[in-house]
Amino acid sequence: MSRSEYAVVADGLRKRYRDTVALDDLHLAVPRGTVYGLLGPNGAGKTTAVRILTTLARSDGGRAEVAGYDLRTQARLVRRRIGLTGQQTAVDDSITARQNLVMFGRLFHIGKVAARRRAGELLDQFGLADAADKAPKTFSGGMRRRLDLASSMILAPEVLFLDEPTTGLDPAGRREVWQQVGKLAAAGTTVLLTTHYLDEADRLCDRIGVIDHGRNIVEDTPDGLKRRIGNERLEVVASDPGDLPQITELLNKAGSGDREATVDDTGLAASVAVTDGVRALTEVAVELRERGVTVADLGLRRPTLDEAFLHLTEGAK
Repeated sequence: MSRSEYAVVADGLRKRYRDTVALDDLHLAVPRGTVYGLLGPNGAGKTTAVRILTTLARSDGGRAEVAGYDLRTQARLVRRRIGLTGQQTAVDDSITARQNLVMFGRLFHIGKVAARRRAGELLDQFGLADAADKAPKTFSGGMRRRLDLASSMILAPEVLFLDEPTTGLDPAGRREVWQQVGKLAAAGTTVLLTTHYLDEADRLCDRIGVIDHGRNIVEDTPDGLKRRIGNERLEVVASDPGDLPQITELLNKAGSGDREATVDDTGLAASVAVTDGVRALTEVAVELRERGVTVADLGLRRPTLDEAFLHLTEGAK
């Protein structure tokens, strides 16, 4: 993939705040038309990276391009091609949703007629047409966030930056935002988001970059990150504590490679990584039945993105 096929490129970004190093040789390459997640623990440098890439802060070193333009020498051209939704909503509660969007349009130097037309388009696009003439203070959290997203799309940006877009929302509100982000990506907008919600990254992102202490740790697809800590796991929960040793024996035979089963004596459970999950499950189930061993539960479990994230970040310390 050539450099022109990336919407965001960062080479060796560095940023220091007095004695704190926020970014330390950070590299990014976000293909156009994708959703890219930037994950990391608190203080990893995610928000600093977003502030630099949206021209709100200057790096101390390295270089970056957004939408094909250099951040340092072509910042004005970058700003014309990006949208940003920060951690706090930017809408005004004292005016209606439509008036909010028209106001943002006018701030971007769009004519009054064009601003009203664009506001109407966005209200329809984000499912807010029925609430267009109501104040955001009457909205649910999800509706307010959708209005905030709409305001960042006034100029139909090539690249949309979302800094923890669903923080504080209930599950229904998060799903509303996810749907809109998915629609934007499907329409060709490149989205770079930071989030603390691993299920959100798993649901939305084509690729994920994990950073810590301002440095890259790893980049991969959500499934690729999960595979880094192992394959599927076959898990058996014993009904009788006395059966746990022979359950563990069977799982050791079914495990992939030389991996041994892990045992939770308190929960009466044992599990092992397996390559062919269905085959292993079937063989273990047959053997248990032949031995007359009754179990409380038997099943396959895939590694979660949460487990992969903890594995990667703890390993980087």
